Amino acid sequence: MRLDIYRRAEHDGLFSYLAVPEGKPIPQEAINTDWEAASLALEVDDGADALPDFRIEQPHQQIGVKGYAITSVKDV
Repeated sequence: MRLDIYRRAEHDGLFSYLAVPEGKPIPQEAINTDWEAASLALEVDDGADALPDFRIEQPHQQIGVKGYAITSVKDV
């Protein structure tokens, strides 16, 4: 699966990340003018349990449920 990854600045130089299937818009409930492109068309293995570079756990399950995957609040 190919994903578009967006990031948004948090506190202390940290970022939260949002992943959506390539070419799909950010879903309305996650729209935020602070999101900026971090990595477009990133190839992700269909069996990946996490995207450690973006601190996103269970990306495929999150996308299946919400249409996007996001960094856990505990990691920000």
